[in-house]
Amino acid sequence: MSAKVLVVDDAAFMRMMIKDILTKNGYDVVGEAENGADAVAKYRELTPDLVTLDITMPEMDGLAALKEIRSFDSNAKIIMCSAMGQQAMVIDAIQAGAKDFIVKPFNAERVIEAVSKTVAQ
Repeated sequence: MSAKVLVVDDAAFMRMMIKDILTKNGYDVVGEAENGADAVAKYRELTPDLVTLDITMPEMDGLAALKEIRSFDSNAKIIMCSAMGQQAMVIDAIQAGAKDFIVKPFNAERVIEAVSKTVAQ
């Protein structure tokens, strides 16, 4: 059975890119969200095995969403996505419980490496 993934990014193009990479590699993208508040709601509804979570988003950013999800599911497997130059935010995210991070623009091999490693944990 393939892992169920929730893809969260405020940019539809980025969601489409990561969804394409994941589905081509056998992962089941069960939902998408365009902000942190939506991500928390979808996480509760869909109970995915893994979340890819953008850091910079409107309404609720990725760090706040990460903390919110981990507050009710301490075993949540979340990979943060960030643009270049957001190292401080990435460190905050890892300290808050993110399992890994991937940098935009997405490199398909790096995405799959991060996802397969995190799912296996």
